Amino acid sequence: MAAMVAFLNLVIMLSVVTSGKSLSLNYYEKTCPKVECIVAKAVKDAMAKDKTVPAALLRMHFHDCFVRGCDASVLLNSKGNSKAEKDGPPNVSLHAFYVIDAAKKALEAACPGVVSCADILALAARDAVFLSGGPTWDVPKGRKDGRTSKASETRQLPAPTFNLSQLRQSFSQRGLSGADLVALSGGHTLGFSHCSSFQSRLHNFNATHDIDPSLNPSFAAKLKSICPLKNQAKNAGATMDPSSATFDNTYYRLILQHQGLFSSDQALLDNPDTKNLVTKFATSKKAFYQAFANSMIKMGGINGGQEVRKDCRVVN
Repeated sequence: MAAMVAFLNLVIMLSVVTSGKSLSLNYYEKTCPKVECIVAKAVKDAMAKDKTVPAALLRMHFHDCFVRGCDASVLLNSKGNSKAEKDGPPNVSLHAFYVIDAAKKALEAACPGVVSCADILALAARDAVFLSGGPTWDVPKGRKDGRTSKASETRQLPAPTFNLSQLRQSFSQRGLSGADLVALSGGHTLGFSHCSSFQSRLHNFNATHDIDPSLNPSFAAKLKSICPLKNQAKNAGATMDPSSATFDNTYYRLILQHQGLFSSDQALLDNPDTKNLVTKFATSKKAFYQAFANSMIKMGGINGGQEVRKDCRVVN
């Protein structure tokens, strides 16, 4: 009896139940045992040539999960006039889709028709974080790929201009808490942002202030020189934090110094609950890593697909 109870507990631990479908850690154990090595190799190979790959993969996974769940709908190409998610305004700067294609090609050679593109993206995002110095975690698997992708639905993504109540609402609609919001925002430790995402904080902010008063003045002056109103360089922007290729907790320390790049970053200080977590993560990398890994597993469980695509860019 005790053995049976232990076994059942193990089964429960291995399963993440999500919208009627359950994911499990050993989903491919029999059908594609090398799946994790194959995906990790694709991520490593790409990172060796381009250090912006990890940030791109992490962002791609977020943007996938927040629209129709983690169903790889973000990977589908537009067809004629029906524009797919990847051509929606918040997604035009997504890149590194070729990393997912490379992993898929290798997996189709090793175990054809078995591993979903949604699972590849979830694994690649985890590998991107770990290979940049961040935490690792066991990724529950068994997602299916969606058949629908609409550019118009990218309006559902949380915007860099959101205030705290808008952010909370966006996350809670997806079953994610305020604590998940603070932890997942820490993904902004990686990457680069174009001026368009934070420019409204630097010029004509509101009726009384030209510059957002929550911005550190010398930081604001630096950003203003990078993002002038006129004659801005084509791809002008700033790194999300100075160690933008390393996954660490610098992001939270910067927010406490009023040097968060986005309004949505700085907004995390607008409530005692979220502010306490920012302070906790700024002082303890360990606490941040643990919370980030848990919230990634939770977000990765929002599911909605139907099939296993042969080619990640087109439905079967």
